[in-house]
Amino acid sequence: MAMNFEQARQNMVENQVRPWEVLDGRVLDVLSSVRREDFVAAEHRKLAFADLCLPLGHGEVMMKPVVEGRVLQALELTPTDHVLEIGTGSGFLTACLAKLSAGVTSLDIHADFIAAASERLARAGVANVKLEVGEAITAWHPDGLFDALVVTGAVYQIPQRFLSWLKPGGRLLVVRGESPVQQVLLLTHEGNGRYREEVLFETDLPYLKHAEPPRRFVF
Repeated sequence: MAMNFEQARQNMVENQVRPWEVLDGRVLDVLSSVRREDFVAAEHRKLAFADLCLPLGHGEVMMKPVVEGRVLQALELTPTDHVLEIGTGSGFLTACLAKLSAGVTSLDIHADFIAAASERLARAGVANVKLEVGEAITAWHPDGLFDALVVTGAVYQIPQRFLSWLKPGGRLLVVRGESPVQQVLLLTHEGNGRYREEVLFETDLPYLKHAEPPRRFVF
């Protein structure tokens, strides 16, 4: 029997995302309209709305829908915001960010992720996205500053360079800590080198390349 994707999408929003305190109408509308099943591998289409992380390859995963909802809500994006996403992955969160903002620059270290996301975003009619291949922790540099920065992989420590890419008033959403218990943090640039830090919830995601915890030697 064919799966009813529209019904599954609404069930995801109403029975998973909304009960996890995601109440922002714009965010719920985006999650209800972007076709998540088109941003996963063909073999995972029927799992696109499940409450679990989906494998993407290279040891990376697509975040759970509830986490994506909380991330989008916490950023409080406006139609004039310019967003930097570190970790394009499937391109689904990229599409959601683009629909809530003026435009998104999305960076991924894996060229095949960027190629696949580019095709998916084009098919979805999402045009206000710039995709780049690069390594964010030590090498890549943006052309300007951003109103919001979202990091879709974990870091053991927050790189100072991420903070330097924010405009005054800008927000950085990042997953920090040591697996399996990591904290999702929202840092707001208050000006003059000051940042307000808020702990949102806990999760567990793979680390960005070069952002892993230091190796511990056991004798």
